[in-house]
Amino acid sequence: MKKTTLLLTILFPVMAFCYTGEIIKQFDIPGSFPTGLTFDGKNIWLADYKTDKLYSIDPETGKVLRSIPSPAYWPEGLAWDGEYLWNVDIKGGIPLSENYNGKVYKINPEDGTILKTIQAPTSSPRGLTWDGEYLWCVDDASEMLIQFSPEDGTTIRSFPSPAYDPRGITFDGKYLWVSDRRKDEIYMVEPQTGNVILIADAPGEFTRGLCFDGKNVWAVDYQRDQLYQLKIRDGEKYRISNSHKARITLTDQITNFGPGKILDADIHIAIPHDRANQSITSPPEFSPKTTDKITDKWGQRTAHFHFKNIRAGETAVAEMTLEAKISEVRYFIYPEDVGSVDEIPQEIKDKYLENNVKFQYDHPIIQNALKEAIGEETNSYWIFRKIFNYLIDNMYYEMSGGWNTAPTVLARGNGSCSEYSFVYISMCRAAGLPARYVGSVVVRGDYASFDDVFHRWVEVYLPNYGWIPIDPSGGDNSRPADQANYIGHLANRFLITTEGGGGSETMEWTYNSNDFWTSEPKAFVVSDHFAEWEPID
Repeated sequence: MKKTTLLLTILFPVMAFCYTGEIIKQFDIPGSFPTGLTFDGKNIWLADYKTDKLYSIDPETGKVLRSIPSPAYWPEGLAWDGEYLWNVDIKGGIPLSENYNGKVYKINPEDGTILKTIQAPTSSPRGLTWDGEYLWCVDDASEMLIQFSPEDGTTIRSFPSPAYDPRGITFDGKYLWVSDRRKDEIYMVEPQTGNVILIADAPGEFTRGLCFDGKNVWAVDYQRDQLYQLKIRDGEKYRISNSHKARITLTDQITNFGPGKILDADIHIAIPHDRANQSITSPPEFSPKTTDKITDKWGQRTAHFHFKNIRAGETAVAEMTLEAKISEVRYFIYPEDVGSVDEIPQEIKDKYLENNVKFQYDHPIIQNALKEAIGEETNSYWIFRKIFNYLIDNMYYEMSGGWNTAPTVLARGNGSCSEYSFVYISMCRAAGLPARYVGSVVVRGDYASFDDVFHRWVEVYLPNYGWIPIDPSGGDNSRPADQANYIGHLANRFLITTEGGGGSETMEWTYNSNDFWTSEPKAFVVSDHFAEWEPID
């Protein structure tokens, strides 16, 4: 990547609507090869490989206060233990060495004197941080997060890194924050499990070191040669980005191949409404004219079309066309800020804790799975997250045909997006968390696209946050960041048409559209459902 240098210091004012990862301010940095960052309670320390120096920087002005020599020849991550600096060096003190032999140095911050040297716990250590008792590093070669002893480098615990190229790490007193160079993202990680809780955009294209100043996270970017202060807690529950406008046509058609006649046919097309990820910019138009519009028990409105006497060779076609602005939405959920199950409004519980033949959450298979998944957990966030993790560990995606009941699907161990959703809803409801499904039509590749596959996922009601999207089939990945990307996040690919808590008189257990018919004997009837996306400039 081509590096750029910003010559002027730019200060970004705090906006009225802040979000996690938003830039508060930024400074030019000394040197052009920044690596590690740490905060000593007053100032920021920056390691630079090219100059082989560690710089003390005033976080208010960006001014370099002083510098000391780096302990070896390739300084990477920096940490502060409350009294001393620690620096991990990827070459282990051997200039021009072809073999990585990382070392970790304890340093006197006054003059750079090396007080202690230990072997790094891994071959390619990058970021470094202190958690109050142990050191942590990230390794881009093994793609791991590693907690290790400052006494002798012994590994205490390790987890897969959130993504594929971790470079920076810091600890905020509760969570780890990890930057990934390839994904250009920063992750908040639970240090007991390695689960990624939050995902924020990195401030540049090659973000390396991270540090925490007691309130905000700082990041340094190699490509831009800039030091950034980033907002992490601001009260905003989600961020909207990457919007585009589209015209979407949803078609449901019934074709009679005869020889008998279809006597009556009813088509229902789900009518979407404004949500965090979508804004309906022109009212839906229907063809032909609707017979009426119906609202089902879950509050889902449908356009109803009635047809009579469809002869062999004829097709009844119903269409809905609308224009919408579709956006990416990312929620920022802090587990400790989620309310208890007792705080959920009673009307939400009454509606979305219903049991039925699809969910069967009193079935022994569901009850036993729930005990295994959550144990004695009482935090609402970790209940819904541990159920998500359980399905990742115990199911795999396969479209086997049909939508079986939750116990059947879980016992079988595989399912479609709908079947994953049924299992997830069943387990959440069994745990006392209201859950429902949503259904959508999807951009398939280009913004001008055709979709006849569609997609369904779950929304769970988290007190203090509301309805949160979670996609248990999409999240069935091995990488922590890829898993977290399906919790509280929607790409700008979905027009959500349907909200349902279960079967209804109009949509039954389907989504987007549904149809019914009666016919004479020997009428071969085929029902088709598809959507077309047209981008609007």
